[in-house]
Amino acid sequence: MKIFESVGVIRKENPLLFWVGLLHFLLAVVLLILVFVDDVQLMGVNRWIKPLKFSMSIGLYLWTFGWLLRYLTNQRTVRFICWGITVCMLVEMIIIAVQAGRGVSSHYNISSALNATLFSVMGTFIGINSVLILHTWVLFVFGKTTLNSNMRLAWQAGLFLFLLGGLAGGMMIGNLGHNIGVPDGGNGIPLLNWSTLGGDLRSAHFITLHGLQAIPLFAFFISAKTKQPRLFTCAFSILYTLICIQLHHLALSGQPFIDFFSV
Repeated sequence: MKIFESVGVIRKENPLLFWVGLLHFLLAVVLLILVFVDDVQLMGVNRWIKPLKFSMSIGLYLWTFGWLLRYLTNQRTVRFICWGITVCMLVEMIIIAVQAGRGVSSHYNISSALNATLFSVMGTFIGINSVLILHTWVLFVFGKTTLNSNMRLAWQAGLFLFLLGGLAGGMMIGNLGHNIGVPDGGNGIPLLNWSTLGGDLRSAHFITLHGLQAIPLFAFFISAKTKQPRLFTCAFSILYTLICIQLHHLALSGQPFIDFFSV
């Protein structure tokens, strides 16, 4: 019930991010159907898997921002951030879906002028989105919010990790691929397709980015369990960050994600 209440709050407080986020979740349903009716593959994986994963992740991202921006008091700044990340995410999702429909890779694809241009445009808008995230983090660190100290710390840490996750994205762009030590593609864990043969920066990228949701959720639930929620939130944030750093280390060392559980 609380989940539906939270979604209702996002719809009321930030209609733009709510509806665009919902659009991505509905798109995910369509893409899931395409996975089962279209057997065309890219690098050994159904071509609709990547846009499916991105549509769900972007929908969650937009709804997360629809929730957290309600704690900022400057509504002009909130509107600026909302429209900025909306445009950035729509551009990225459209390019990923179009390239999948064409049967070519959307990321690291410079095989033709068109593919290189689309990859460059996508990278430019992701860069703009990163600047907007940095601006939001600064506001949560130095600006005025309506949060208590525990939840403010949680959102600060979550936004910081989202920025940290962007580093792996930059490494993948510089590498023109996500695998380290082995070619992109090949054997991977189910659905996520993270390599089981070598390092894969996507695992570090994904888990670090979603610290944006994990840490605030932990802080919310722990606040009802202890009289010192800030202490537990701080400890969890440090632990989560250390895990993310280790995942980056594994990937850059050419070790697969599954090796993390044997460390």
